[in-house]
Amino acid sequence: MSETEAVSIRVLDREYTVGVGSGEVDGLMAAARLLDTRMREVRGANRMAAIDRVAVLAALNLAHELEQVKSAGEQRDRELARTLSSLQAKLDALLDA
Repeated sequence: MSETEAVSIRVLDREYTVGVGSGEVDGLMAAARLLDTRMREVRGANRMAAIDRVAVLAALNLAHELEQVKSAGEQRDRELARTLSSLQAKLDALLDA
């Protein structure tokens, strides 16, 4: 069982304490930096934008990017499966000859 530790992160100049597995601290810190960057981009010059609106828009942008990456991965998997199937058929034909 992995140990959990409390890690402090800063997002839009606000500090949050998050419990995370000891081997996942670096990933959490990278995610926090990405989220902070995206929220700052969404907020842009409008420093008065409500933090919850900024957070939702940043999360929506990140979720959209994740869906695009997943879709591209699924398409690559399908292409790879077709290629492997074609190669298997060619090998079978050579072995049967």
